[in-house]
Amino acid sequence: MDYRQAGVDVEAGRAFVRGISDLVAATHRPEVLGGIGGFSGFFQLPEGYKQPVLVSGTDGVGTKLKLAFQLNRHDTCGIDLVAMCANDVLTSSAEPLFFLDYLATGKLAQEQLTQVVAGIATGCQIAGCSLLGGETAEMPGFYQAGEYDLAGFCVGVAEKSQILDGSQVQTGDIAIGLASSGVHSNGFSLVRHIISQNSISLNHTPETLGATLGETLLTPTRIYVKPILQAIRNGLEIHGMAHITGGGIPENLPRCLPENKSIHININSWQIPPIFQWLATTGNVTIPEMFNTFNMGIGFVILVPPNQAETALQWFKSQDIPAYQIGEVIAGNQELIGMP
Repeated sequence: MDYRQAGVDVEAGRAFVRGISDLVAATHRPEVLGGIGGFSGFFQLPEGYKQPVLVSGTDGVGTKLKLAFQLNRHDTCGIDLVAMCANDVLTSSAEPLFFLDYLATGKLAQEQLTQVVAGIATGCQIAGCSLLGGETAEMPGFYQAGEYDLAGFCVGVAEKSQILDGSQVQTGDIAIGLASSGVHSNGFSLVRHIISQNSISLNHTPETLGATLGETLLTPTRIYVKPILQAIRNGLEIHGMAHITGGGIPENLPRCLPENKSIHININSWQIPPIFQWLATTGNVTIPEMFNTFNMGIGFVILVPPNQAETALQWFKSQDIPAYQIGEVIAGNQELIGMP
């Protein structure tokens, strides 16, 4: 008896690592030292920081992976994985530097998992960070055939004096909502429940969507890193940032506020994308529940001084990211006024 008979193919694992080496190398920034294959990755801090602070974040893709399994499409979830981590790190004004992934499966299917890593590499390139390393675990009997799970880890750097911690937020600041690309990677347990309860195929094309349900739902999470960091370099003054993930705007936007500030939100200031309207109608989901589960078309929010609101709107428009003035900071207790 040997390891292969127990379900783990060591040689296949080695071949997989060799096969993805070019994908990994294509993401490397100049600060990367060495290549993949060692016990750890090495990254030299960028120059120019007086008091560099490392900022870290970790996340997964959640049950959105179930849709990837059903459709046998694995090139988008890797982008989701990077986005969920890099966007979180960005909220403190940090620049993502490097990313590591953990990929676990029952049996290593090289073509399938290479698609996953290709997506991760694409996400890293969009976010401007290096895929520094990772772990691929073959765990027979632990996952169903053809399934896997993902976790990601991102580390960024910020100048200590420029870290956003809520103290910069002022009464009168304008909340600029940046459009999401769709459902992103949150709320998929409810999405799948709606689809299952109504016996709807992922290949179904609702009239309002213009694409199949599967294609629409697998649209990868938008990565906001480069446009926002460039806006800051261009002189845009940002006082706060929030990544709108699980729990929607009500859960996430207050996290960038100090204890004595609230935001008055105008939910009529942006158009809710058709996919959310379809989910609400098909699943008979109330509007408050929709806002407490999904991003509802706003994937990221920045808080800027009133005299820079128009500059911000025009900048993101030039970056092909629809942006909206969705609210204003007021005195309060970390509440959102005007939410359903």
